[in-house]
Amino acid sequence: MKKLSKVQFKQQAAVLAAVTALEQQAKRELPAVVQGWFSLEYEAFPGSLLVRLQFTDSAALQLAQPQLLVWQKRFSALMLKKGVVLKDMRRHLVFTLNSPDQ
Repeated sequence: MKKLSKVQFKQQAAVLAAVTALEQQAKRELPAVVQGWFSLEYEAFPGSLLVRLQFTDSAALQLAQPQLLVWQKRFSALMLKKGVVLKDMRRHLVFTLNSPDQ
C-alpha cells in the first residue's frame, strides 16, 4: 500500500471528522443506524468520496429514505466547514444495509 502524502492525510482527517459527526447525529435522530463509513480515491478527491449510513433492517431503511436529501445537505455542510466543496451532494451519501465487509 502506498504511503499517504501530507495533503492526503489532511483530506482523510477532514472526511473522518465529518463522517464521525454525521454518524453521531444520525444515531441520535435515526434509531436504526448501525454505523457510518466511507470510501474514496485520493487521486479523484472529492469526486470519489462516498459515505454510507448502514441501517439494521430494510423497514428502517425504507422509513428513513425520504429524509435522504436532508442528510445529504447536512453532510455537504459538514464538509464545507472542513474546507471541502462537494459539487453534487447527492452523489456522496447513501443509505444502505451493507456493512463495510460486504
